[in-house]
Amino acid sequence: MNIPGSLLWGFAATIALTTVMAIGQGIGLTRMSIPYLLGTILTPNRDRALVVGAGFHLVNGWIFAFLYAAMLEGTGWTTWWLGAGIGLAHASFVLAVGMPLLPGFHPRMVSEYYGPTPNRRLQPPGFFALNYGYRTPVVTIVAHLLYGAIIGGFYELAGA
Repeated sequence: MNIPGSLLWGFAATIALTTVMAIGQGIGLTRMSIPYLLGTILTPNRDRALVVGAGFHLVNGWIFAFLYAAMLEGTGWTTWWLGAGIGLAHASFVLAVGMPLLPGFHPRMVSEYYGPTPNRRLQPPGFFALNYGYRTPVVTIVAHLLYGAIIGGFYELAGA
């Protein structure tokens, strides 16, 4: 595995993904902020949550870059469209499975079944994160397509 390539392109792809998600939130296409959601898992301080979550998200981006690299290494070739395909599968799993599971382990998020409490006030994302806006899945998929395309297009196989 090309570790320097995974680190470099994982960083670049994560920055691109996070930027697309932030632009989507900023222009009103979605209310979801992945760094904020991740940060509030670790701290109740809402101001600090965004900073902590951004760091957490970057580390997650690197971890996923190694998974993408392993898949690319397994196929023996890299292309932007193969990376984008992996990104589509990743986004679909996150939206269909990860988002509905989030309230089960997030200490400050209400569930679909129980309302807010003094400690749990964040709205759950729901299936495909539709509780954060009906365009949230589109923004999320586009961001993950870009993430995968960057890794697939620029990552060089270790044996090449």
